[in-house]
Amino acid sequence: MSATPRAVLVTAGFGNQAHAVIPRLRDAGFRVRAMRARNRPGRGPLDLGAHELVVGDAANADDAARALDGVHGVYHVGPTFHPRELQMGMNMIEQAHRAGVEHFVFSSVLHPIVTGLPQHAIKRDIEERLVQSGLNFTILQPSDYMQVSVQGYMAERGVFMLGFDLDRRQALVDLEDVADVLARVMSEGRAHYGATYELTSNDCLTGHEIADALSRATGRQVVAQRSHISDEELEHFFGVSDLSTVSYQVNTLKSVNAWYDKFDFVGNGNVMRMLLRREPTSYREFARRVCR
Repeated sequence: MSATPRAVLVTAGFGNQAHAVIPRLRDAGFRVRAMRARNRPGRGPLDLGAHELVVGDAANADDAARALDGVHGVYHVGPTFHPRELQMGMNMIEQAHRAGVEHFVFSSVLHPIVTGLPQHAIKRDIEERLVQSGLNFTILQPSDYMQVSVQGYMAERGVFMLGFDLDRRQALVDLEDVADVLARVMSEGRAHYGATYELTSNDCLTGHEIADALSRATGRQVVAQRSHISDEELEHFFGVSDLSTVSYQVNTLKSVNAWYDKFDFVGNGNVMRMLLRREPTSYREFARRVCR
């Protein structure tokens, strides 16, 4: 008689990370429960391979408790640039402790100590609460995702758009590698309790170097350009009807671009190499994969 698969809750159940981690956790033998704020029409977490969906607000105690009921582990991903990201993280930790969750894995960010980046300060505070919670925890600190970088690639124009200085260096990681690490961390459990892992590749690239990698992958010239997007265009990009949320997201993105204009955001692939037991995916490898 086979054992019942351990259940893992993934929050932000249809975001960027969910598209990579839900299939990987499912393939690793976990029963995946996804949490999503709204059950929108069209594709959703169940199409990604989740076994069940819980619709609820991660900042609400009752919704979080319902989502956490009976799970072995949780992978908490705060929604990108959300004004209640801090409350969501703190509440999930509190409710996970009450529910007796065995393993709490938190998706933080590379270099959360950077005070000039608003979303880093939020994740730093959640990290502190998690360390003090009494839970068995693992903190993952990924750099900027390669997948997000290609959102600025405009194939029909042969242009790669970036919202900050094209000569600044940016640490990048493949979300597929992050999913591999998460599956290992969840599967091996105790070996990773109390650990904080920086997750990035060996690549810290300028906008021009990203454009060059896209050129090599596509076989056509791609040129890097600095984007100057209006507030109205940004609001359309985020696509949220709540004006206060949109305003927060737009202002946060502006702050991020202003910081990246002044400083390089670099990392080191040693930890990723150790966890993957192979070299992290390079940006050139990633570009060949997604542009073929």
